[in-house]
Amino acid sequence: MEWAPHVTVATVVERDGTFLLVHEYDTFRQQMVYNQPAGHWDEGETLLAGAIRETREETAWQVEVTHWLGLYSYLAPSNGYMYLRVAFVGEPRAFLDTPLDEGIREAVWLDYETIAAKDAAGELRSPLVRKVIDDYRAGRRLSLESLYEHTPV
Repeated sequence: MEWAPHVTVATVVERDGTFLLVHEYDTFRQQMVYNQPAGHWDEGETLLAGAIRETREETAWQVEVTHWLGLYSYLAPSNGYMYLRVAFVGEPRAFLDTPLDEGIREAVWLDYETIAAKDAAGELRSPLVRKVIDDYRAGRRLSLESLYEHTPV
């Protein structure tokens, strides 16, 4: 069997000092956890389109992706999968009031102190949740031009 990481796209969205997270059910850990709007990169879509789609599907927020935040890898002890997270920065543009993906209880806006407390309590989906927020808060912003995506015409 060939090894291949699970590629996910995620978006850090900040509004008035709070961050958009989803409260979702983790089937491997069998508990509710908090995560960025994130999910698997679908065949045939660009990474950027995937990040926008996942944010919309999981939070009902339409975002404009403004920057690329970076690549993050994580070996999940709960299932043994290696995840490669492609993280973006998005700005909220419109709340669409559409149904959320299955397994998502709610989309919430949380301040950093609350996120840190949830991290300490083991309530974040993975260490990547806080790491990408920390990188965002530290000012990391990569130009979208630094991410090349070849798409056939």
